[in-house]
Amino acid sequence: MAKPGLESNRAQGGTSELRRRLLFVLGALIVFRAGSFVPIPGIDAAVLAQLFDQQKDTIVAMFNMFSGGALERASIFALGIMPYISASIIMQLASVVHPRLAELKKEGESGRRKISQYTRWGTLILATFQSIGIATGLPNMMPGLVIDPGPAFYFTAIVSLVTGTMFLMWLGEQITERGIGNGISILIFTGIVAGLPSAIGQTAEQARQGDLHLLVLLLIGVIVIAVTAFVVFVERGQRRIVVNYAKRQQGRKVFAAQSTHLPLKVNMAGVIPPIFASSIILFPGTIATWFGQGEGMVANFLQELSLTLSPGQPLYVMLYAAAIIFFCFFYTALVFNPRETADNLKKSGAFIPGIRPGEQTSRYIDKVMTRLTLAGALYITLVCLVPEFMMIIWNV
Repeated sequence: MAKPGLESNRAQGGTSELRRRLLFVLGALIVFRAGSFVPIPGIDAAVLAQLFDQQKDTIVAMFNMFSGGALERASIFALGIMPYISASIIMQLASVVHPRLAELKKEGESGRRKISQYTRWGTLILATFQSIGIATGLPNMMPGLVIDPGPAFYFTAIVSLVTGTMFLMWLGEQITERGIGNGISILIFTGIVAGLPSAIGQTAEQARQGDLHLLVLLLIGVIVIAVTAFVVFVERGQRRIVVNYAKRQQGRKVFAAQSTHLPLKVNMAGVIPPIFASSIILFPGTIATWFGQGEGMVANFLQELSLTLSPGQPLYVMLYAAAIIFFCFFYTALVFNPRETADNLKKSGAFIPGIRPGEQTSRYIDKVMTRLTLAGALYITLVCLVPEFMMIIWNV
């Protein structure tokens, strides 16, 4: 029996460790938010604000949301963590079609370290290309945006943006290792939440000026709370497939038959489908906005295209919903392999009651996963369309 004093010391040690990790996460987030206010040298802030007023419903606004407003301030963190997310997804896609990468995934910790290293190099490459695109595109977006466009500005901007992204990647990894939870997800969440105070303030101002009825404001609050509760409920949900282990003997030891379960999440794809869907749909509209200035038939067509593919428009909503459902199935197929799961169960001596090990188990798991993915796709589509409907009905 453990002594009371020893148990007390263990409890205090656990509390101290938790406090240390929480403080580390808090400090990292303070650094993240402080860095989002450090601007790239050579940008006129007033002209930049005018530019972002014109980019409210484009892919630029979405990237700005994920960066916590760093993009609209032309901060060194303007690219945010998006290059890392893109590199991670590319690596997942590559591991499906490239045999060597597929083998690395099966090599345990050493394989994961190599894949992480490849992902870092991919992040560096993507961040460099995106930084070059932003640095060369800024002077052409609006006259006077760049105070002194030239080689010095291009070099400074590219180095600043790439360094900012690589620092955020490192910071996310440190949060994962020394803090609590997934560091990259925490940074994304913080970036999105950072824009909530201004959004709430704008909505309250609409209500104060009479543009939004008080009852509508209360209804919006109820919808937000209900959607949050719904998301928590679904994300905690699992479909548990019963798995039995036959009685086995190792040497002189006999292990009795055991029963456990295979947990399958309803939304296994996470937030990747809506990110991909909005990026793809908003991209043509964003390009049309940039090149649709002026007069003429082409300019008028581009302006009309930009308006049609902007959030809140019927075509955008339909394409957005269809793309989310497609990417839910596509991404789930990448991250979960029923055949591999069935093979692992067979190798470990496990089986699903009433289902033969091997191919039949693979088909059964695939059938269950297809149903779950359909439910998850409808769920994530509903959650993502609620803001669109609120925008259409109440313009908030």
